[in-house]
Amino acid sequence: MNENLDEIIANFEVLDDWDDRYRYLIELGRTLAPLPQDAYSDANKVRGCASQVWLETKREGGPGEATLLHFRGDSDAHIVRGLVALALAIHSGRSAAEILATDAFGIYERLGLAAHLTPQRSNGVRSMIERIKSDARAAIA
Repeated sequence: MNENLDEIIANFEVLDDWDDRYRYLIELGRTLAPLPQDAYSDANKVRGCASQVWLETKREGGPGEATLLHFRGDSDAHIVRGLVALALAIHSGRSAAEILATDAFGIYERLGLAAHLTPQRSNGVRSMIERIKSDARAAIA
């Protein structure tokens, strides 16, 4: 885990109330850098999300397991933007091999998000994580 993710986890752990955790998740979403207009393309759109979600992937080096992947993302929903920010903190700047070895769902469960998200949002998170892992598999190939 990188320092940013460790900080996010620590912040979640001190927030007892779920309303506070949701507000924090929304604040995380506000930290996302805006995407350039051309990134809102069909190719970057994540399928399987109830809200609109876009992920842009940039490769550094490779191909191969050591290829670094950098992600940027956005959503049209505030809480989902926070979930995107969390996914980026977990995966962005890591090698393809690290991304594939990371248990992102375990992190969402550790934060209590798995139990507090609607089924639609949980499915959207799974779609987003699968998209990131698919990009990692493509970088290795």
